[in-house]
Amino acid sequence: MIRYAPLWRTMAERKMTTYTLRVKYEMSHATVQRLQADMPVSTHTLNKLCAILNCKLEDVAEYIPDEEE
Repeated sequence: MIRYAPLWRTMAERKMTTYTLRVKYEMSHATVQRLQADMPVSTHTLNKLCAILNCKLEDVAEYIPDEEE
C-alpha cells in the first residue's frame, strides 16, 4: 500500500496547507482528498508535489507492504 504520511510531514515542515495546494497550485479538491485518504494518484500528481515542495518522492509517499492473513 502506498501511504502519503511523508507528504503531510513535509508540508508541515514547509508550513504549507492543503488550501495552498488547491488555491496557489490549482490542485483539485478531489486530488487532495485522495491524498488524505491514501488512495491512488497519478505519477503526474506525485511529480507536481515534488516540484511544488522541492523534495524527493520519498518525502511525499512511502510503500507499506500489505499484511497477508
